[in-house]
Order: sequence, then structure tokens, then C-alpha cells
Amino acid sequence: MKRTLPLRLASALLMLTLGGGVAFADPPPDHQAAEEQPKAPYLMPGAPTFEMTLVSFREKYNIANPTQPIGEFRAIADQPENALLTRAASKINEDLYASTALEKGTGKIKSMQITYMPIQGPDAKAAHATAISYMANVIREFDPTLSVDQSVAKVNSLIDKGKGMAFYQQQVGAVRYVISDNGEKGLTLAVEPVKLALAN
Repeated sequence: MKRTLPLRLASALLMLTLGGGVAFADPPPDHQAAEEQPKAPYLMPGAPTFEMTLVSFREKYNIANPTQPIGEFRAIADQPENALLTRAASKINEDLYASTALEKGTGKIKSMQITYMPIQGPDAKAAHATAISYMANVIREFDPTLSVDQSVAKVNSLIDKGKGMAFYQQQVGAVRYVISDNGEKGLTLAVEPVKLALAN
């Protein structure tokens, strides 16, 4: 039996990959609002990819994090179909998802994202800690020089700086981190490559 993504998560993933890193759990109230969102850098001509396919990412990630694996990704249909990107998502648990934007044809990663849909109640603290751990795990796949403690501290710092912001970014070398904090509607961390300018 195929698992389907909740509508609000699918909307969030769509806006994150099409809206300049701005995630919305619910679609904007009108089409014009959606068009006014800045376009994501990887939609621009010549935008870079990581030298890593989704298949190799999952293989490396799951070997490094056997107690917190990421399952197979399922393609998300674009309406209309995007000629440059393939989007896919993987449900980790009821409130945590991984998603990605891939270069069509090569399968190389343009954006890797972890989205946490906050829950209330006695399990909230543990669910939040699990989300932070997954985000830190993903960061280490793209910056293996970081220790577990350093990557957790990095995630917490990014979340603190991006608190309440629909779009916050921080560039470190050839990688940029994006936080999209929409409160109860979802918190997303995205890791993306950036093209470095050559010095004259």
C-alpha cells in the first residue's frame, strides 16, 4: 500500500522548491501572491548541483545513521511538469519528512530538505529532538568535517537565527543553509550548493 503525503506537507514542499526557499504549509491566497515569491536559486540557468545523486546520498546517509534511516523517496508530480527538476519526498514518521529537488537526467541533488511538522502533547519534546538530530545528520553528509555535537549546535543556531522567518539563509563556503519557520505549519531546513565566484 502506497503512503501518500499529507496535502499541507505537499504544499509546503512545492512552495519550498518553487518559492525561493519560502515554505508555505497552505497555498498562498491567490495566484499573484505565488508569482511574487522570489524564484529559488537552483531554478536559474547554470545553478549548481552537489556532486551526489539521491541514490548515493541515501546509501551513505543510512550507513552513517543506522538508527535514524531515511526510506525510499517517492516522486512528487509537478503541475505543470518542471522540465529542469524532479522533486521527491520520503516520510520518516508522522511529523517528519525528507524531500529533495534533483537535476533531471542526472539525479544529482540541488536541494536536500528536512521538514518537521510540530506536534503538541507529551511527545512534543522527543519529536523535536528527533527532528534536530535528522537535520544534523543531513548537514554532516554535506560537511563531514563536523562532529555530531557541532552539527547539532549548527542546526540549533540556524533555527534560532531564523526563528519566525519564512526565509533565512546562511552561506558557508560552497554550501548554503536555509531555514523556513512557519510555526505550527512546519519548520524546514534545506541544504543547497552555491556557485562560488572566481577571484580575479
